[in-house]
Amino acid sequence: MIQRFVTCLVFATGLLLSAGLSFAQGAGKLKTSVGPSRAGVFVDGKYVGPAGNFAMARTYTLPAGEHTILLTEPRYKDLTRTVSVTAGKTTTLTENLEKLPPAQGPFGSIRTMHPEKFAAVYINGKYYGHVDEFSNFAQRIKIPAGDYEVKIVPVSGGSEFKEMIKVQANQTTVVEAK
Repeated sequence: MIQRFVTCLVFATGLLLSAGLSFAQGAGKLKTSVGPSRAGVFVDGKYVGPAGNFAMARTYTLPAGEHTILLTEPRYKDLTRTVSVTAGKTTTLTENLEKLPPAQGPFGSIRTMHPEKFAAVYINGKYYGHVDEFSNFAQRIKIPAGDYEVKIVPVSGGSEFKEMIKVQANQTTVVEAK
């Protein structure tokens, strides 16, 4: 009985070690040091979260090789970089985005509600941030009055939500995706 247990333990340890080696051979990690830290990070066209999420302790696991990284924030110029990820290593992308001229008013605002706090918020197809940045009475997107399409896309891959809204000057429009 003990010999069988030891054999199973050795086998399981071997599987774990080989899994670790195959991870090291085929994947690396990405960290970001981006100004502003709330900029959205897109890897090969897929939104993975705000840059601040991958700055210190957290990383994003990627297959080894070349990847296209888009950094976007509505008040800054978009920036695209190609990074080379090495298996078993951590690659750090360090960038500061260039500020755009301020938008012109009159302004209204948008609040967003969704169960996934890091779900991406797009307005007229442009990434604006994640739901948690605009979800309470003190946080909102300040935007010129007008008609907009708001889209909320969960990072987890769930169903996206779209709604056409009218933002009026000095008023807040709430977009609630359930």
